[in-house]
Amino acid sequence: MTPDAAFFALHRDLPREGPGQAEDVHWALYTAAVPQDARICDLACGPGADTRTLAKARPRARITAIDLQPHFVAAAQALVAPYGERVQVHQGDMADVTGPYDLIWCAGGLYFLGVTEGLRRWRGALAPGGHVAFSEPCLPPRPSQSAVDFWADYPAISGIEGIRARVEAADYQILGERMVIGGAWSDYYGPLSRRIALLRPGAPAGLSRVLDEAETEIARWQAAPDDIAYALLVVAPK
Repeated sequence: MTPDAAFFALHRDLPREGPGQAEDVHWALYTAAVPQDARICDLACGPGADTRTLAKARPRARITAIDLQPHFVAAAQALVAPYGERVQVHQGDMADVTGPYDLIWCAGGLYFLGVTEGLRRWRGALAPGGHVAFSEPCLPPRPSQSAVDFWADYPAISGIEGIRARVEAADYQILGERMVIGGAWSDYYGPLSRRIALLRPGAPAGLSRVLDEAETEIARWQAAPDDIAYALLVVAPK
């Protein structure tokens, strides 16, 4: 089994592909004062958990969700099918999004582009007065070693001041900040742990390595749950 195949075998049939809760989406909608009939884009939507929350929270909005992985697209399409034509899910690259949108929502995916680089690219996809809400890995002021180890594969990680600086470099202003911590991570890691247990018996070598890596990640989070967070920001072009 190839590394990619093993990874997606693990990350299949999960409700989320990263930490987050519906209340985070509601906070962003309120902070950005997103109208009921808004045009919204959910980038790197994964299996569609936040897309569904957006659809529920704004029942007159037109929502486009985009993900690069076909099986996430299929899962999200099935999840939001009850909302009909007003919620569309497509396969695509979040770097190539067009608009115009009143809100671009991106939970845990902007780091693939870089905060500054992604915000610059998305500026042209925003309608006048539009906003971007995104979450980005964030270290506390005095991180534990477990937190440092947790983010070892993401050298660009910083504290909140570093994220603010990257937003400023894109010529955006910050309207609100919120830390995604604790329960939002439990909601992600609980189903992932159960998926690991389901796949573990008889797993081939390639899959076993991926399961081991996921268990190590979970153990590092469990060692420092108050130090491991995403910062959720609502920003707008200046």
